[in-house]
Amino acid sequence: MTPVPGAAIHLSPPDLRGNERDAVLAAIESGWVAPAGPDLEAFERDLADVCGTDHAVALASGTAGLHLALLTAGVGPGDIVLVSTFTFVASANAVLYTGAEPVLVDAAVATWCIDPGLVIDELDRRRRLGRVPKAIVVTDLYGQCADYDAFLDQCRELGVDVVEDAAEAIGATYRGRAAGSLADIGVLSFNGNKLITTSGGGAAVGDDGERIARMRYLATQARQPVAHYEHTEVGFNYRLSNVLAALGRAQLETLDGRIADRRATREWYARHFEAVDGVELMPVAGYGEPNHWLTCITVDPDAAPFTAEELRDTLAADGIESRPLWKPMHLQPMFADAEVVGGDVSSRLFERGVTLPSGSRQAGFHERIGAVLERLTAGAARRR
Repeated sequence: MTPVPGAAIHLSPPDLRGNERDAVLAAIESGWVAPAGPDLEAFERDLADVCGTDHAVALASGTAGLHLALLTAGVGPGDIVLVSTFTFVASANAVLYTGAEPVLVDAAVATWCIDPGLVIDELDRRRRLGRVPKAIVVTDLYGQCADYDAFLDQCRELGVDVVEDAAEAIGATYRGRAAGSLADIGVLSFNGNKLITTSGGGAAVGDDGERIARMRYLATQARQPVAHYEHTEVGFNYRLSNVLAALGRAQLETLDGRIADRRATREWYARHFEAVDGVELMPVAGYGEPNHWLTCITVDPDAAPFTAEELRDTLAADGIESRPLWKPMHLQPMFADAEVVGGDVSSRLFERGVTLPSGSRQAGFHERIGAVLERLTAGAARRR
């Protein structure tokens, strides 16, 4: 197939639509180029406001936030941590950083997020065995919050710390509450492909001021508050810089517009695929509003006029990026020996799933993708 002329269409490129340039230049011209500074403090206040929490600490990545969240929960060698298996590898890697053992829990058909029924059953089983998990890392998948109310009470009864991996979900809501505020600690990502980017970066948010302060301390090499450099424990170089925080503040100013654009993109895909047999969009849970970070579909090879692989290959031939859904952690070679609870749902989603271009403000976005999809559907119909 001859590629369509024009620039590549990416899955989720950075969207600079506001005052980003002016904000970064102002931070540089102010002299606050070093890690700390007024934009960093202001960005943390802004994040706390957006997430409806009392506190926030801006970090070098979402992965750093997950690591610190687990450390401040007391997770360490010999502990067990439940983790969504249908997620990006950082969610499980952070458990390994602490020396703990991840137990991988399958997704729910209705939401693609962690299956609350499996969580409850596993907590009951572990309680009977006398080895209760120290924590659980719950991923808000593709911008949709998990069903926290289904298992939070049981986690608190058993003393299981709940870490909300909201890396993909800033701006989403669950029963009227903001993503990031739904568990003991929330973690955000500002990687270049997220709704809000600081080039690279992340944050932890929560209401426990002492815990956030502890995370901030560990993120700055665990330096003691004395004139000289004094260290009594291992720390990390995990803080976000003031310049990147300035970029993040400007990005936050247009968060609502970004979410609206991505919602419109999902609706466009829904209209296009409604007459195509065997293609279904990721379900939207009735308990909240996603931020629609990425639009995802599944393709039933027995019913659809094309397979997931054929769709990806055809889009790629026209310079349009798409990807499979997350490969579950229990299918990753590095977690081959990890214990798995369920697994069939996320395995099937990986086999049949496609993540479609969802970024806002890409020139010719709908026209080019629509033309490719129409050709693919019509060609498949003729072959049949």
